Amino acid sequence: MSYATKQQTLMDTIQNKRICHFLYVPFLGLGLYGGYRGARHKKNRIKIFKQFVIPSLLNQTNRDFTVWVSWRYEDKNDQDILALKGYIDKMGLKSVFTFSGVCFWDDKYPDDIAKKRLIDTIRGSMGELLNTMGECEEVLMTIQPSDDCYFSSMVQETQSFFKKNKNIHAYGYFRGYVMDYINQRLAEWNPKTTPPFYTIRFKREIFIDPLKHVQFIGPYKSHEYVKDFLPAYYSDYRGFIVGTHGENISTIFNHPFTGQEFWGDGIRKILFNFGLLNILPLKIKISMRKKIMRLLPYGWQRKLRYWLGKIWYIKLYEFLRN
Repeated sequence: MSYATKQQTLMDTIQNKRICHFLYVPFLGLGLYGGYRGARHKKNRIKIFKQFVIPSLLNQTNRDFTVWVSWRYEDKNDQDILALKGYIDKMGLKSVFTFSGVCFWDDKYPDDIAKKRLIDTIRGSMGELLNTMGECEEVLMTIQPSDDCYFSSMVQETQSFFKKNKNIHAYGYFRGYVMDYINQRLAEWNPKTTPPFYTIRFKREIFIDPLKHVQFIGPYKSHEYVKDFLPAYYSDYRGFIVGTHGENISTIFNHPFTGQEFWGDGIRKILFNFGLLNILPLKIKISMRKKIMRLLPYGWQRKLRYWLGKIWYIKLYEFLRN
């Protein structure tokens, strides 16, 4: 190794110590039903995470990140969750589990309650996070959904982007793919709105202070609005896979955002770039209710979820609150 190469490696190491990069997995605690949809749903989502997401994380060309998984307080002694922590550690990935809920805005609640919940959740999570962060100067927080995957150079590309662009605070991907994990179908994903695949850069002192943290991010109330509150850049590279499997809250393979479908070598080439080339088809048990729901046109599914879920839940929540 030449002197110049050694010096560059040393500089990169010093630079990386100044940055703490969290890949944030909001597992339980978001949305309707108190953020918990039953033991079967939890077990299925953990299986999906282990079978698809972890291989994609292990496939990252830059492994200088920490997998941050958030749960509800009542999940603290759950044996399935404790086993998942052990599995992640065994795979050689750095991880931290927090048990204070989801650390972004939950629009299933009225604004005043949602804001208080977000502040309390960040405050409650910070003890474990501080133990992991060390003396970094900046924090990168990448949203890593528990059933979706990034391409192999996402971490490297994201960290390099922020090193070069000091005035940009959010970086993400606008297009990707959608995959049916059960039937192993793969197609383009061409969203009309900004998708939830992005990273926000914080100064350390802002990230660790719940009030400054919330103020810094807007707070944005959904991933579509990140760019309205922060200087942002979204790459047009297809950098993510949206996973569908029957346990999604709303996403299906035959969606208006679904584009050209791939076959044969086209699928294999894409999956190789995500670390999923040798992944077997997913096998999980899905409730009869969801099987019937998935037979309906997408528009009908949205209306049913809205009226039977969001509207009914909010009315009940307001009644109990008052």
